[in-house]
Amino acid sequence: MTNLTQVSELNPHLTIVDVRDQRFEPYGKVLEDFPFKKVAHYMTETVIPPERNTYSPVYQPLDNDEIRWFIENKYYGGMSIQMGFCNGTNSRLGGLEFHKGSEINVAVTDLILLLGDVRDITEGGYYSGNVKAFFVPAGTSIEIYQTTLHLAPCKVNEEGFKCVVILPRGTNMPISHEVKKEDLFLFMKNKWLLAHPDHQRFVNQGAHIGIKGPNTFVQYIKK
Repeated sequence: MTNLTQVSELNPHLTIVDVRDQRFEPYGKVLEDFPFKKVAHYMTETVIPPERNTYSPVYQPLDNDEIRWFIENKYYGGMSIQMGFCNGTNSRLGGLEFHKGSEINVAVTDLILLLGDVRDITEGGYYSGNVKAFFVPAGTSIEIYQTTLHLAPCKVNEEGFKCVVILPRGTNMPISHEVKKEDLFLFMKNKWLLAHPDHQRFVNQGAHIGIKGPNTFVQYIKK
């Protein structure tokens, strides 16, 4: 719990709680029986970029038949999934997304998630002051419900974070403009996104500017 204590002291503007706290229950649950070691093994060759984040919807060494079959049947009722990762040095909210179907995150390193609830979206927007901050210790696997707004993790330590991301197959893949134009928030396949105006990359890609208020920042532990 040392990192949680340290990062909480660095962020008096946020209430950061552990995912095993009951306050996480509206957003997801901890998967205590998840095969963490088997999955995390495949992340040893991945790197943390010096700037921004790297997201791979499907990482082939991880997305192998044996592991995928087990997770599909254990946690997704036989539905097809994809196994990828998000590694990076992010420290800001940037935006919030949601999917149709749960997302599983496997924290290979300590990380923090900024979460919200889709039912708090009003008039095409969401107020950033409503986000809740959750500390996910390394070695923890969680399910995030489809009603939970989320985006890339924030780092706890200076070196950044590594996180396995498991989703229904096809999520975050390209989608035609004809389909996107029918829905204000639809950004990629099975990815509805509200961007903060400060997130220039999302703005340049035509994402809906839907986050109102400050672009929440998480101060990390420095060496």
